[in-house]
Amino acid sequence: MKKNGPPRFSNLIYPLMKLQQFLRIFFCMVLMAAVSSKPVFAQSPLDKTVTINLNNVPLKQALDQLTAASGVRFTYNEAVASSDVKITINAKGQSLRQVLEVALAAYPYVFTELDQDILIRYDAMKIKKSGAGPAANPVTGKYTISGTITSKQSGETMIGATVRVANGAQGTSTNGYGFYSLTLPAGDHQLIVSAVGQKTMVIPISLTADKRLNIALEDNAQELQTVTITATPQGGRDLKSPQMGVEKLSIKEINNVPVLLGEHDVIKTIQLLPGIKSAGEGSGGFYVRGGATDQNLLLLDEATVYNASHLLGFFSTFNSDAIKNVNIYKGDMPAQYGGRLSSVVDIKMNDGNNQQFGVSGGIGVIAARLNVEGPIQKGKSSFLISARRTYADAFLKFSKDTMINRSQLYFYDINAKANYILGDKDRLYVSGYFGKDVLSVDNVNGINWGNTTATLRWNHIFNNRFFSNTSFIYSNYDYEIKLKQDVNNYNITSRIHDWNFKEDMQYDIGGDHSLSFGLNSIYHTIKPGEISATGNSGIISQKLETRYAFDNAAYISDTWKATDRFSLTYGLRLSAFSVLGEGTFYNVNADGDITDSKHYNSGQVVKTYVNPEPRVAAAFQLNDISSVKASYARNAQNLHLISNSTPGSPTDKWVASTNLIKPELADQFSIGYYRDLAEHKYEFTAEIYYKRLQNQVDYRNGANIFTNQPIETQLLYGKGRAYGAEFMIKKKVGRLTGWVSYTLSKSERLIDGINNNQWYNARQDRTHDLALVGIYKLNEKWTLSANFVYYTGDAVTYPSGKYQIDGVNYYVYTNRNGSRLPDYNRLDLGATKQLKKTKKYSSELTFSLYNAYGNRNAYRIFFRDNKDDPNRTEAVKTTLFTYVPSITYNFKF
Repeated sequence: MKKNGPPRFSNLIYPLMKLQQFLRIFFCMVLMAAVSSKPVFAQSPLDKTVTINLNNVPLKQALDQLTAASGVRFTYNEAVASSDVKITINAKGQSLRQVLEVALAAYPYVFTELDQDILIRYDAMKIKKSGAGPAANPVTGKYTISGTITSKQSGETMIGATVRVANGAQGTSTNGYGFYSLTLPAGDHQLIVSAVGQKTMVIPISLTADKRLNIALEDNAQELQTVTITATPQGGRDLKSPQMGVEKLSIKEINNVPVLLGEHDVIKTIQLLPGIKSAGEGSGGFYVRGGATDQNLLLLDEATVYNASHLLGFFSTFNSDAIKNVNIYKGDMPAQYGGRLSSVVDIKMNDGNNQQFGVSGGIGVIAARLNVEGPIQKGKSSFLISARRTYADAFLKFSKDTMINRSQLYFYDINAKANYILGDKDRLYVSGYFGKDVLSVDNVNGINWGNTTATLRWNHIFNNRFFSNTSFIYSNYDYEIKLKQDVNNYNITSRIHDWNFKEDMQYDIGGDHSLSFGLNSIYHTIKPGEISATGNSGIISQKLETRYAFDNAAYISDTWKATDRFSLTYGLRLSAFSVLGEGTFYNVNADGDITDSKHYNSGQVVKTYVNPEPRVAAAFQLNDISSVKASYARNAQNLHLISNSTPGSPTDKWVASTNLIKPELADQFSIGYYRDLAEHKYEFTAEIYYKRLQNQVDYRNGANIFTNQPIETQLLYGKGRAYGAEFMIKKKVGRLTGWVSYTLSKSERLIDGINNNQWYNARQDRTHDLALVGIYKLNEKWTLSANFVYYTGDAVTYPSGKYQIDGVNYYVYTNRNGSRLPDYNRLDLGATKQLKKTKKYSSELTFSLYNAYGNRNAYRIFFRDNKDDPNRTEAVKTTLFTYVPSITYNFKF
């Protein structure tokens, strides 16, 4: 095999050509941040000075005047707000710490720093403690407090809600089912409980034994009647957590980003985040850190969605009305996830409101939506049904052309979910999704495809420290193409479906250790493709054999908080993929010719691939507003998408590992720097990564995807590499919010038999990718939004010459993916007007303009002979969209 020395980087700028130099620069930046004595914005609110004179003023009024004099906010509960204590302050240029120590010395109130606020709380033990003396006998030991955090208005469990101690470093967050567990020393504590979009709560507790505490948070839009609590900054990245490469999106952010034809789209929105790239306009696929579209695992309530596109990729299958939470892991995924190399997009559906009935929906240019939810038994159980359908086909009926008015062009999807609280320790969920696309011409030729998923899930709390989730999951994806030409009929079909059992457990060991472990077993049935032909066309019906596989995995992971500043997560996932009969399996030589074959009976094991997949991640907090993290993860993938068309096409074929197709492997190394800015109003993140890939799959030159030969005869295998840097700065609060993300990257492959055995650009290689997103709250009625995207043109293979045989021109292709489409750029604009809003009803109009300045981005460039001079070759560019306006009416009651 011929190998070059240094790899060729024709379009990559110098810092990325030499990753080692870039790493040195990055480490220097981190070192400078680490040695800085005090962050610019990190001055303690207790150190701020104040000059003020108060005489016998009620406590709450005194705190308000201190805020006016110093600019520092105070957070307190009802015990403080309703206190009849009156205090006197005579201070000139004194720190707030000194002022409060003197003013509160004789009263049962204590204060502590809470981010950039000061927390004032009632402490009945304060006076007793001051006179207890050294002989006092305090309660000793550690106890665990645990429970579920929900929304008070809807009963929805809160994912990622935080629970932390006001005057300490201890804290935790809820898991994917709203459960938390926190072990603390015995005694009195103040818990700060917060979640995105909810009011922060301050809860005093006294721990003398293990305690169960379920918490219901108020919506942030509703003010508490008797207590005013200043919410701490929400939605920020956890500086202490070792988890890297994770992005989280709120539904509010998704719904405010302008999109094509007004259909809010999870998949399109995540492509505006660093390291995540669109596979192209009109494509449902996306690339993550140099990986292919099939290297992303898409989960909807734990069920795999194999094709997340509607209308050939213009929209995704995920209806935002039914979605609660979206987490994206870019390669450094937790050990409970597996089966893909590049990313996991974990989408959780809403549970349904268990407090009251509600209806919401919308009517847009291309589709209508309806969402119905409510309690089955109030406070105990609920249901959710969300449906969406396009009606573009309705307009076809007005055409006078019989071929058009008898055609179909639509998609629909239905999300449904129900849950029931069986008791204090058990909760049962059942959810499902069904979606279908129908595109046909004259009711004869067309393509239909769709997904079906179903999940039955049982949450059980064994005790305050031990939580389990047991799931039974079904997933199915299939497509059918129908063609009719005169008397000849063709049908092309493909299908993949899974039966899946999953057991996940969490155990809080105590001593700053939290353990996760579990297992997963999937039975795959894959029909790669079948062509049935009738008539006298001469085409012979073809059928690729159905393949069966048993995909098993077990994992264990521990998160260890070694110190207040250093945390470590380490674990191992062990996967075992067994290729099963019935079927015939082949051996192929270097030219793709079959050399021999062997038949296996039903259930007989053909081959088993066992892969240990270690993961380790560490976080070191430099100070209160910045941290550095590093991680390593190995992932294995045994399902492969075979495609020679536009990424995300429904006609792509899923195939499993066989005796010849080996599991793809990826080893990813990454390091990152994270910083809060301007008192938590902004956050900055920078991550760099290097990914080493093995057993990568690509087509031979001139391969035929619809051959009746085994698919292995059309494939070649080799290695790859992907590396780059990702940057994002995000504004989280204020009337203007949004983010700027930029990715600089490279993705290459080296496969014998392709590109003269030299490194070549992967199809997903893009040097530059830039996204700007802005959301501006103009007033109570209007919200404006915009996003701009720019990225390097896709890597493509163009002909390098042509020759003629018997008067027919044939093109010659040499360098694989050696050319590029023109660079892509687009501006989208959006606006939302609130029409009416009451406690029981709200409505709004959403306007959007896709590709606002009408840039004619290249969707495809193909080459053809000039009609006047066949010896001349001309390039023809096709464009999908220029200006696309839309308007949508949304309602809720």
